[in-house]
Formats: sequence, structure tokens, C-alpha cells
Amino acid sequence: MPGFFRAALDFLLPRHCIVCGRKLGLQEKHLCLHCQADLPFTRNWLSRHNPMADQFNALIERMRPMTPGEIQAHPEPYANAAALLFYRGDSPYSRIPQALKYGGNIAAGRYFAAMLGRWMAQQPHWKDVDAVIPVPLHWRRKHARGYNQAEIIAAELAKALNAVLYTDVLIRVRRTRSQTSLSAVDRIKNVSGVFAVKRVPAGARHIVLVDDTFTTGATLATCYAALRDVIGPSAHISIATLSAVY
Repeated sequence: MPGFFRAALDFLLPRHCIVCGRKLGLQEKHLCLHCQADLPFTRNWLSRHNPMADQFNALIERMRPMTPGEIQAHPEPYANAAALLFYRGDSPYSRIPQALKYGGNIAAGRYFAAMLGRWMAQQPHWKDVDAVIPVPLHWRRKHARGYNQAEIIAAELAKALNAVLYTDVLIRVRRTRSQTSLSAVDRIKNVSGVFAVKRVPAGARHIVLVDDTFTTGATLATCYAALRDVIGPSAHISIATLSAVY
């Protein structure tokens, strides 16, 4: 019976592959089998040291308001970093994160975030995560969109990692212009001083900050700095996204 109703529903409201637009079969979810087979996985969740993590940690060091001597005396713990997919604007697979962020396809966002969460949970350097915090949207943008895409992703990661989801730790104190067309330097300036910590996740030892896409890392690095200023060295802070450009 479930198969009959699924077939009837697909007849009335056909589902299509997010990537190529082909009509989906009964057993296909969000992607056709062909596009599923060619997903551009980063696989960077497998290793602590990967290009995304190296880029993010280098940015954290550049943004720290300390002299080189102070930085050497007080090194920042290396942040883990993971993303499910590589992002290229000219690739049809860019439609996956875009479907969540701009298309309102929350079901697809949950599906792919859960996929990343399952694989992260299998790796020892992610097993001690106990808090997951999404990058907040300005309340006006969230009201207009109806949801925060980072929260959708973070909720699935928290579930897979058996961690607590905190949506009220970070707040965005002012609205910013879109980061899409900005250079790396301008992205940092655009989000400088934008985030503040509303509350501290008590007892958290390994926090994962979550956003939809990692481009230069400026937004996540600014959230990282705001959180580190409040909690001090007591917790390890890492990052995770649905897609990444690096």
C-alpha cells in the first residue's frame, strides 16, 4: 500500500532530480541514480587536517588581535572542518545547497545534512562533539525567508552526533549585505562585529559551528572569534557546512 500511494502521488505531483531535473523513480530521493553516483563529495570529514580546515585555521590566526609572539605563546587549538560537497557555481550540483537556501526545499536540506552527519559520526575526531550552533540570520531576513538554512543543517548534524542543538547562543546584531559578490577581504569587513554571544552553552567541550556554504570562511571565523572571546580556551570549536569552495 505505501508503494501504491507513493506511485499515485508521484503521478499527481511528479518529483524531479534537483541536479538534472529528470523525473524521479519510486526509490529515488531528491536525486536520480545517475546524479547520486556522481556527487562531488569532499570526504574531508575523514581527516582532521584537510584543505578546508587548513584554510579556516589560517584565517583564524590572521584575524587574532595579537602580536606574532603572543600567538606563538598562546596557540589556538586546531579547528576541525567538514563539508559534504564541493561547490562550484558552474556545476549543476550547486543546485543542492541553493535548493535549501533559496528554493525552500527543507526536506532536501535535511536529507543531505543527515548524510554528512552520519559520516562525521563515524570518525573519532567528531565523536566528542556535544554542542552544535548554527550561524544566525538577521531576524528580518529569517522572517522573509521563513527559516534559517543553517539551523536546518545544524539540527540534522546534532541528531547524528548525539549533541545538543543551540539556536540561541549567537545573535546577529545588525544586518549585512550579501557576501556573494564580495572579495575575501571585503567579506571579513562586511561581517566584522556582526555577531554577539547571547548565552554560553554550559559544559560544552566540543562545539561545531554550522553554515550552509564555506567560501572564504569569514562568517564562520567571525562567529568563532565572538564565541572564543566569551568561553575562553575551555572548549574546542570546529565548523561544518553543506558545501565548500576551496
